[in-house]
Amino acid sequence: MFDDLDTDRRPLVLVWEVTQACGLACRHCRANARPQRHPDELTTAEGKRLLADAAAFGDGQLVVLSGGDPLARDDLTELVAHGDDLGLRMTITPSGTRSLTPERVSDLGDAGIARMALSLDGSTRERHDAFRGEESFADTVAAARAARDAGIPLQINTTVCADTVEDLPAIRDCVRDLGAVLWSVFFLVPVGRGRVLDPVSPERAEAAMAWLHKVSEEERFGVKTTEAPFYRRVGIQRAEAGSADAGADRRGGITAGRGFAFVGHTGEVYPSGFLPESAGNVRERSAVDVYRNADLFESLRDPDGFSGKCGACEFRHVCGGSRSRAYAVTGDPTDSDPLCPYVPDGYDGPLPERQRGADGERSESAD
Repeated sequence: MFDDLDTDRRPLVLVWEVTQACGLACRHCRANARPQRHPDELTTAEGKRLLADAAAFGDGQLVVLSGGDPLARDDLTELVAHGDDLGLRMTITPSGTRSLTPERVSDLGDAGIARMALSLDGSTRERHDAFRGEESFADTVAAARAARDAGIPLQINTTVCADTVEDLPAIRDCVRDLGAVLWSVFFLVPVGRGRVLDPVSPERAEAAMAWLHKVSEEERFGVKTTEAPFYRRVGIQRAEAGSADAGADRRGGITAGRGFAFVGHTGEVYPSGFLPESAGNVRERSAVDVYRNADLFESLRDPDGFSGKCGACEFRHVCGGSRSRAYAVTGDPTDSDPLCPYVPDGYDGPLPERQRGADGERSESAD
């Protein structure tokens, strides 16, 4: 589907934040999740209308049910089954809590869940639980094994910041051992509770990208980055230098508003959950209309209109930079991504303000 995807017409990924309620209070939480559900969340009927709307994007539209913790909704399996009946590819990102029992995992599989994504931010109980500020490692691992037993493909999501970058090689081993099909590596955007965490420096991020490409070549599971699209630029440069397969992917990447959309728990439509600028509400306007026609979304799909070095970069159509990070750091989603260290040849304009970072000794992840 990706080969033929027209990101002007449909997103590869549509995320619906079904609730912000969650029993955890993780240090990096974008949503500032809290235990109680919001009284103005989309209702079951409104959620079903949203899913029907999502089906209008085209066959097999991918929908991610996110949170908070989606399991906080008692209509979750009903929504999954409804989306599956509509022909949507329904996936979910539950929190690693004791409520995610093997029985709940099996029920989600029976309802039509096509993939489950779980967060693993440390290779051991001590590292993971210390980062998240909650005891969730054991429950996450148990849920991962339950997904495998239920025949649900598993995705592992990992946050990269100064606290976790040294542990990436060991987390990679966990991803392999758990039998995941995909490792989604998220480079911190300073929003929500994540504002208090230290990101890696641009140079450290660049080294991590090169290492992740080597992981993707060596492992059976796939690797993708989230909010770090210059992973694609690094791959092309490695291929040009003879360090990788010459067939590097030169198609346009998926970034906020370009192949990606996010519907918040009260119906607001954002380019990304990490770019909290609403372009409309599904209670008043269809998600399809917002994605295709809202000025904000159209501007994010025009890399030639970006400012600074991102707008001048020869890789802007295959990368484009993190629009979410640009917005978080500068207030302008079309500005340059401050995490990317690359400066195009001949560019002599302003450089983005760097995120504050905390660098330690080089590890395998930075080689």
